[in-house]
Amino acid sequence: MGNGRDRLVDGLYGLGWAGVKKLPEPAAAALGRRIADTVWKRRGKSVLRLESNLARVVPDAGPERLRALSQAGMRSYMRYWMESFRLPAMDPQRFGTDVTMKDEHILHEALASGRGVIVALPHLANWDLAGAWVTGHVGVPFTTVAERLKPESLYDRFVAYRQSLGMEVLPHSGGAAFGTLARRLRAGGMICLVADRDLSASGVEVDFFGATARMPAGPALLAQQTGAVLLPATLHYGDAPKMYGRIHPEVEVPGTGTRTERTAAMTQALADAFASGIAEHPEDWHMLQRLWLDDLEERA
Repeated sequence: MGNGRDRLVDGLYGLGWAGVKKLPEPAAAALGRRIADTVWKRRGKSVLRLESNLARVVPDAGPERLRALSQAGMRSYMRYWMESFRLPAMDPQRFGTDVTMKDEHILHEALASGRGVIVALPHLANWDLAGAWVTGHVGVPFTTVAERLKPESLYDRFVAYRQSLGMEVLPHSGGAAFGTLARRLRAGGMICLVADRDLSASGVEVDFFGATARMPAGPALLAQQTGAVLLPATLHYGDAPKMYGRIHPEVEVPGTGTRTERTAAMTQALADAFASGIAEHPEDWHMLQRLWLDDLEERA
């Protein structure tokens, strides 16, 4: 049964990559909205979880506002998929016109310093499009990490797709990723990490919208170990096909404290930058899973 389902899921993604790529852009966008609205109306687990997460981000929202936000959130999430399926076929010239990044100079200055650059961002808008903007517009290759998806053939598709956009992709599992990332940074390279959720034992506890969540220690540890510049980034959608973003100021390594204390302070600073972007554009935060620790305790 597992293999049959794996083949089905992989087939659907294959169709997405092949089919959506060929659709005219307005047709792909309309299809995405239709799928999003259908899924939203069913009010399955992922939609209810998104709504519950949004209730923390917008605590004064009543039921009507929350439903409207979660519908907009599902449309934003499907826009991410439709755009991502189309990205490999897009003219790289468009990355410079479709994406506008506020305080882009901070990134250029960090790259020019030769110290290596870590960009950490949350699940906002389209991080793959932001990656394509880095490789296609800024003209800098970078390394990232991807979760090993099941089935394996689906993971291979993801890797091939991201590599076609100029990214080096390392598997999340196996433990070798950290060492490779550190080497890339020491050579003055750039890495990008989606860093707003880590439920493993190594996750760092942060205050996030007034409650405790866990985020990965990797960005802060890599900055301490290699001397690289750590930059938070946040994104949000405009009217299609526009996407906007902001490069936030460097999260510096504190001058005092143990490694654990420095890591905690830096990860909290990342969480605060992420929260500022999410609060401004909650409908573009694609967090359809449990994040806060008291939500996890509830499940247990």
